[in-house]
Amino acid sequence: MLRVALSIKAGRIRPSVILRRLNTYSRKNRLYFAFRELGRVVRTIFLLNYLSSLELRHLIQAATNKSELFNKYAQWVAFGESGLVSEGVRDEQRKLIKYNHLVANLLIFHTIVSMTRALEQMAAEGLPVDEAALASLSPYQTEHINRFGNYILDFARVPMPLPTEVRSASALKSEPDTIPEPEADRSSADV
Repeated sequence: MLRVALSIKAGRIRPSVILRRLNTYSRKNRLYFAFRELGRVVRTIFLLNYLSSLELRHLIQAATNKSELFNKYAQWVAFGESGLVSEGVRDEQRKLIKYNHLVANLLIFHTIVSMTRALEQMAAEGLPVDEAALASLSPYQTEHINRFGNYILDFARVPMPLPTEVRSASALKSEPDTIPEPEADRSSADV
């Protein structure tokens, strides 16, 4: 196993060749059995670490929750046919999923920009911005999105510039005059 790993690292053999070889005649290959046992050891060590570390369990739970929230949001975005992929061609299914994720990410970006501007507006008005409240904000908001509405795209409209740096709540409190005035015509504000 070490020889195989060193050969891959040195570039003498590609990982795809090893994987193909292991898949071809895996039942008779000693290297296959060695890697399988190594995988079992690695998995056992991880499970022991998972069981013994509360911090690791919290970290994994938080990451899983974020992933599940995104999946739920993406499903909400894919309102046509209840988010079901009805296409039978694999490449078309992938396109539908990628397009759905693209739209979901664009809506998340819009939400974050709107939330950032609202927070900067609060700071400009002298309202307190609480760190705990900021930590509980989520980009997966749906209340401000009009899924079934009419959309007017004004390509001549120049959007306000995005903030180039991320500031903490304390920085927002100390810089109250940095937000530009909002535009009067917000006809495309509802996404």
